[in-house]
Amino acid sequence: MTVLRLARSELKRMTGGLLPKLTILALTLVPLLYGAVYLYANWDPYGKLNQIDAALVVEDTGAGTADGSRLEAGRKVADSLVEGHVFNWQAVSSAEAADEGVSNGKYAFALKIPRDFSANLVSPGSFDAANQAMLNVTTNDANNYLLSTIVDKLTTAVHASVAKEVGEGTANQLLTGFGTIHTQMLKASDGARELAGGVSSLHDGTVTLHQGTGSLRSGAAELAAGQHKLLDGANALNSGAGQLAAGLGQLTDKTATLPADSQRLADGAAQVAAGNAALNTKFQGIAGQMAAADQAAAQAQRAKVAESTARMVASGLMLQPQADSLMADYDAHNTPAPSGAAAALKGAAGQIQQLADGSAAVSAGASRLAGATPALTDAVGKASAGADQLSSGSAALASGEQNAAAGADKLSDGAAQLDDGAARLEDGSATASNGAGTLAGELAKGAGKVPNPGDAQKDSLAKVMADPVAVSNVSQAKAGSYGAGLAPFFLTLALWIGVFMLIQAMRPVTQRALASNAPAWKIAVGGWLPFLAVAAAQASLLTLVVDVGLGLDPAHPVLMWVLMLAAAMAFSAIIQGVVALLGSPGKLVVLILLVLQLVSSGGTFPWQTTPEPLHVVHQLLPMGYVVSGMRHLIYGADLASILPTMLGLVGYTLLGLAMSAVAVRKHKFWTLKTLKPEIAL
Repeated sequence: MTVLRLARSELKRMTGGLLPKLTILALTLVPLLYGAVYLYANWDPYGKLNQIDAALVVEDTGAGTADGSRLEAGRKVADSLVEGHVFNWQAVSSAEAADEGVSNGKYAFALKIPRDFSANLVSPGSFDAANQAMLNVTTNDANNYLLSTIVDKLTTAVHASVAKEVGEGTANQLLTGFGTIHTQMLKASDGARELAGGVSSLHDGTVTLHQGTGSLRSGAAELAAGQHKLLDGANALNSGAGQLAAGLGQLTDKTATLPADSQRLADGAAQVAAGNAALNTKFQGIAGQMAAADQAAAQAQRAKVAESTARMVASGLMLQPQADSLMADYDAHNTPAPSGAAAALKGAAGQIQQLADGSAAVSAGASRLAGATPALTDAVGKASAGADQLSSGSAALASGEQNAAAGADKLSDGAAQLDDGAARLEDGSATASNGAGTLAGELAKGAGKVPNPGDAQKDSLAKVMADPVAVSNVSQAKAGSYGAGLAPFFLTLALWIGVFMLIQAMRPVTQRALASNAPAWKIAVGGWLPFLAVAAAQASLLTLVVDVGLGLDPAHPVLMWVLMLAAAMAFSAIIQGVVALLGSPGKLVVLILLVLQLVSSGGTFPWQTTPEPLHVVHQLLPMGYVVSGMRHLIYGADLASILPTMLGLVGYTLLGLAMSAVAVRKHKFWTLKTLKPEIAL
């Protein structure tokens, strides 16, 4: 018995009447009902969201902005949502009414924009009361669980849009502030240059001040030295004034009787002057008498000589000329000389005259002394009193000079400190001058580094700052719709379910074949081929309806159909082999394999997100490989993995046929369980 004859025999049995034919037709349509109808129902659900009623509550009252305009962000967001037609938005007057509508199912969800929405958006501009603007969303999973996820995406998009718009305005203000800072820093740089000039002038002034304080320091030192000398002099003056006061006191005491004594002296001197004058008169008279006596004697002597001469002339002893010459010689050489007594008397008379003149002068002076002595006595008294005052004053002067000397010392120390301070001030002003120059330069450099964008530049930068990250999506393979995204999983799942339904109506191995002498592998292949034929029809019909009817439009339609046939081949071999080997319990195993592959194949979420034990299931069972291959063929991704997937499906097919061959060998030996199984499904 050949393999084809075994397969044809089973197919004739399955199509021997109208009802069997209808059964095969129904089984062929099972994958279509599960795969195509489900995909049809969920082909583009996001495109139909505008049929869902959603409550929209706008309570925002608006807010003023820094530039004087008014922001109506809440109304703007609401208008944008209504114009977008993503949902069928229904305006509701209050948040309470919207929440009630969500609770009773009138609205799928509610979006509420509170009164302070705009105010909170502009609050960061004040830096003192920044608050987040809130969008309040009310959902109810009793209405639909996935709707909450969709609403989250919607509100995230609204949040991003509003944040971008507000951030753009804020960034524009920030950039304007940068321009202001740039301008002000330039002004500050100019001011710093002026400050540098002023500090330089101050430095020159401090140099002059230092020089002046140096001179002041020297002068103060000299003043202190002079004050100390003056203090020494004041101390000496005080000592001398004390001695003078003491001496004048004694002089006052000693000269108290001087006026009377001087008067008695004047009186005595007058008496002496009078006596001396009388004595002088007497002596002068005597002197005159003695001079007259001497003159008379001389004249008598000359008369005697003249008489003798005349006698001689008369006697002829001499001539008259000789007599005249002799008399002339006598007169020349014989001037009468006073006598010794006359001379002594004349000298005494001169001395007496001097004594008389002196006594008269003494008398006059004594008189004057007597007249002046009272005044002298008074003056001495006054001098004594003045000396006492001088002594007191000199003591006060000495004390003052003591203080002055101390002050001069302090002045000298202060001048020294002032000079040192002036030196430090000079150094500090020099440093300040350099620092001011450096500040001006650094401010100029800093101003150059601070941005000063123009209007167009600000607009461009504000957009970038408000939305700094732009996502450039490069889709190497993209599903055209939600249904196209689910198609690989549901088409693969539909094929498994379709073959699983075949096992309910078709026998994995015929009893007639088991009774023959045909090899086990022939019987196994002959029992599998009817499954393959119907599974191939299921796969072809499902592919045709999805491609043409639903408009899946795969990137590689022929390869997709070939992969569907290969999947039908592997699935039918595995299911037929398991049921052939295990009998009725094998159908439960096939169902369990379906469930395991349902959760581990990665048809919806990536298989890597499943628990670790399911990773092993994904690696061992074929559905995950078929889903991955279908995605590559439908979306147009890399085809390098298709050949390994095909070879893997061939391997799964051989594994199923091997199980079927083992089952044939096992069932060639009949037992009581064969005639009467414990359970039949």
